[in-house]
Parts: sequence; C-alpha cells; structure tokens
Amino acid sequence: MQETETDTEQRAPATRLPRLRRLPAQLLRRNPFGGDCLPVRVPILFSSARRPSLPIPHPWNYRQPIRILESYFTGADDDAGPGRHNRYLDAPGFPPVLVTRDPGIIRAILTATGDREGQFDRDTLPSTGIARATGKDTLLFANGSFWRRQRKVAASPFGKTGLYQPELFHEFEETFRNTVRGRLDVLRSYLVQHDQTSIQIEAEPEIKALMLEMLLNCFFRARIEYNDIREIYVPALERVIDHIVRDTVVNRLGLPVSHLARFSSRFRKTQTDFNRIEELTDRVLAKRNSGEGLWSRFKSEAPDEALRSNIKVFVAGALEATTSYAAWAVSHLARHPAAQERVYEEVRELEDYSPENLEGATYLAHVLDETLRLTPSLYFLPRSATADTWLETADGRKMFIPGGTHILLDVWHANRHEDHWGTAVTGYPADQFAPERWEQTSADGRGSKEMLHFGFGHGARICPGKHLGQLETALVVGAFVKLFRFRAVNQHNDAKAGVSTKPLDGALMELELRHPEPATPNVNN
Repeated sequence: MQETETDTEQRAPATRLPRLRRLPAQLLRRNPFGGDCLPVRVPILFSSARRPSLPIPHPWNYRQPIRILESYFTGADDDAGPGRHNRYLDAPGFPPVLVTRDPGIIRAILTATGDREGQFDRDTLPSTGIARATGKDTLLFANGSFWRRQRKVAASPFGKTGLYQPELFHEFEETFRNTVRGRLDVLRSYLVQHDQTSIQIEAEPEIKALMLEMLLNCFFRARIEYNDIREIYVPALERVIDHIVRDTVVNRLGLPVSHLARFSSRFRKTQTDFNRIEELTDRVLAKRNSGEGLWSRFKSEAPDEALRSNIKVFVAGALEATTSYAAWAVSHLARHPAAQERVYEEVRELEDYSPENLEGATYLAHVLDETLRLTPSLYFLPRSATADTWLETADGRKMFIPGGTHILLDVWHANRHEDHWGTAVTGYPADQFAPERWEQTSADGRGSKEMLHFGFGHGARICPGKHLGQLETALVVGAFVKLFRFRAVNQHNDAKAGVSTKPLDGALMELELRHPEPATPNVNN
C-alpha cells in the first residue's frame, strides 16, 4: 500500500535515529521513503529470472555496472505508478539506496546538491578507489566547504572565458593540427606501401593520445613528446584506471598499492604505473611558475603538493571522460553515414575551428548533444542525503528521502527511456541515435534548459571540465569528419563501463582519406 506524505511526515524524525533503531522497520519491510512519487522496493535475492544481475556490485559483476543499474528496473515498465522510474534497496543494518531514472527527480537532487546544511553531498562510496589512487583532497571526492573553495579556484582556468581566449584557443588548434599532420603522414605511407585505399583501425586509442596531448601541452604547457604520451603515459593511465574500478569493489580493507606490491607481481606492475603518473604530475607542476597557458589564470597560493591530487584527477579525466565523449561521437557517426555527411557539409569549408565557427556548426552541436544523451560518459551520478529531506520537482511532485540514503542518479537509463526521450516527446525513438531530435525539440520551443541530458552533470557540482571537454571534442570530431570517410566494422554499438563508458569495440572502423592525393598533408584540405 502506498504511504501518504502525511504518514511520512509523522515518521520522519525517527529516521534520524542510529542505524540499529531502523532495524525493526527494515525487517518489517516498511518503506522509508514518502511522498507522491514513492519508490518501489527491490529485493536483493530471489528476484525474477529476467533480472540481469544482483542489484549490488560484487567481485563477479563489478565490470558490468550498467547491468547492475538495469537490474533495479526489471519489470518496472509494467508499473504505471511512480515506482516505474524510482526504486530502492533497504538491507537490514545498512542505509537505504535510492536509484532513480526519473529526469525530474535527477534534476531536483542535482539542483539541491551543495555545501549548505541539509543539501545533498556527492556520495563518496563509489569513488573510494579513485581517492586511494589520487588522494581524497580533490574536486571529485571532497564535499562541503573544502570542495567549494577548490571549485572557486578551478572556475577561472576551466571556464569558457579562459579557454576561448584567441591566443590559447589557437594553440589548442595548432597542437591538434601538428598531431593530425603526423598521423596523416603515417596513414598515407601505410596505404601507399600496401596499395590500399582504406585501413581498419580502432579510433579510441588515437583519440586518447590526442586528448591527453592537448591537455598536457596546451593547458599545462608541459611540453611532452607525443610518442611519450602515446607509448608511456596513456598505457599507464589506462592500467591505473582499470585498477581503480577493481579496487573500489574488491579492496574492502583499503590497502594501498605500495603495501600489496610486496606480495604480488601484479601489484608491483601497478605500482610502476602509479610511479609513471607521479612522474607525469611532476612534469605538469614544474610549469606552474612559468605563467604559461592557463596557469596564468590559476589564482591560488597553495603549495604544489596541495595541487597534486587534483592534477592527477584532471589528467585521468582527460583520458576518460573526454575520450569517451569523442570516441562515442565518431562511433555513432560511423554507423550513420547520412549524419556523417551532413556534418561534413557543415565543416568542409572551415579554414579554422575558431569558437565562433564551432558555435556556428549547429548540426555538429546536435551530434554532440545526442552523443551525450544516448551514451553519456558519466552514466550515473552518486549523491547522499545529509539529512531527512523533502524533495520537490519542478512539476510539483514530492519525495521524502531519509538522511544517510545513498542515491544513484541513473542517467544512462533515464536518457534511453521512451517516456522521457521517445517518439511522443522528441519525434524519435529514445534508444536510437538521432541528432535531428534536437532540431525537433528546438522547433517545439523546448531549449537546453528544459531538455537536460546531464552529460556533464547539473547544478553546483557540474563537471568543472565541461567547457574543456566540449572544446576538445568539437575539434576532434569536426576535423575527423573533414579528413576521413569511415564506417563501423561491427553492426552493434555496445558499451563497456567502468569509471566512464566507451564503445566496446574501441570505435573499430574502416577508414579512408576523403582527399588522398595532396603531396603535402594539410588538415584544412
């Protein structure tokens, strides 16, 4: 029987009592939530055989986090009530877990996240592996006033105004051009030597190296050779990120890698990778006093060591989230030749990828929005309730959330559900890549503030690297389409997920030069 808001208001103070005092209600399976969008309970065991996974991560399923989230909504589409998009887990002796794929609830919780008393925090539980790898004093992991101070410091160098300075932007573009010219030389030589017109490659590894190079050499002015980035630092970062995912679930005791390395050759290799990342961080911090790049806009007197953790997060984030964004975009375009050609017609005459020109490429912008909607890098956003909270959505619905609740905002499934993004709402099926849906929503008078895909989060804790990610991805995807004609090797575009999501096949495609003849490679041709 659904509880009323009044029922929960009378019970709300009891949820502040210690965990053991909640135990009788948990054993009696009483719903700790309330309001008119009451979530439905999900059993841990003995559920339907259709459920793809247990609803909790463990050593045998942690590499399939999207399936774990999906398990909360097994059979949910048969529910006509609020439980259709809101589910919870309440194991005796533990805080409740709320999982929602309701965009209205997601938006309300993200809007109410911050450092003021009673607001939602970022839940640190899913980030324990990251914190052990980079340190806890980061924008990603910290909460409260400490997070707010760091956010303020990061606002200027990562803001759109700083990134789109003409001098700095053109250095991004020139670094990009130089790398592309070099890769074109290699590609042309290969095709000539083998008497071929096309080549099969995974685009994702190429994008990783390019993204990291732009961050290190343009943003931080670290002056690191491309081959070192590609052959040394990218592989080390990849292995560390893979370790982070496993460590979050398996390493319940929180043992450091340096300790585990004494007993395991696998962890000794991991320790070597960690040392590579420390070396890379040293090279970045060495340029701090140069005043070059965006260091000139970094206003902080903090010593270098106080910045070390955030530098590692920024560098790893460039490899993960931004690479995911660009790799998904080209992967989708490889399966949609009409969309690919429409982007080409839009960028073919561009002489440079200036901010003004990029902003004028409206269909490219729709492709990027659709990429973030259908395949967001940040596929869920973790939050926690710091106090008993009545939440109200923009359309007036209410939910009572007990203090201490772990909250998983399931962006991946919210963005793919027909109720929110389907034919009736946008003119196109929710599970299909259709950049034209953004033209449709715009024609219907619904702007970006209404149609949120949460690709960079939302609210006070929106990703600080949003503008950097948009800038880099627009450069990469626009130039990629201008230079190459490409098609996917595999029919299906399946996802793998860890810290972020990526195409399972590494964006495997058949690639050919649009203009194979010029003797002198030129990114503008």
